[in-house]
Amino acid sequence: MDLSLRVAGVQDAEIISDLVNSAYRGETSKLGWTTEADLLGGQRTDAEAVREEISRPDNAILMFHRAETLVGSVLLQRREGYAYLGMFTVAPHRQSGGIGKAALALIETWVVANWQVHRLEITVIRQRTELLAWYERRGFVRTGRIQPFPYHDPRAGIPKVDDLEMLVLEKRLLQAG
Repeated sequence: MDLSLRVAGVQDAEIISDLVNSAYRGETSKLGWTTEADLLGGQRTDAEAVREEISRPDNAILMFHRAETLVGSVLLQRREGYAYLGMFTVAPHRQSGGIGKAALALIETWVVANWQVHRLEITVIRQRTELLAWYERRGFVRTGRIQPFPYHDPRAGIPKVDDLEMLVLEKRLLQAG
């Protein structure tokens, strides 16, 4: 798949915020299979929050393009010995076409080459069984750790159910050479 990658700058915050919100929340998100609209209302992020993430020294937001069109993005945070993968997004009308799988391969290569880390970690809402299965098919394993959902953080969204929690998954990346 001809997917290109670019590291986002603060000037990209608005378009990234729009993409993320379209894939996670609201009616547009229901065009894809990764929506959280039945679990959470409100927005997933905003341009200010994206700018803050981009500005942090141990963060990077990668943007994925096909033929000059933004089709996906991901927030990466370099942590002690691993990279945290968050806000992984593929445009709803382009989901189920292999973009997520191709983007994940680029992410893995990027974190090894740029941050010299060999482990990815993600959190997925427990109720998102289809998304958990997608990550597990791509080599992620459940760690047994659970994080509470940030109910008191307005940026996390407006919960529509009471029992949300985040499962932690990880994937070991192959050493180069």
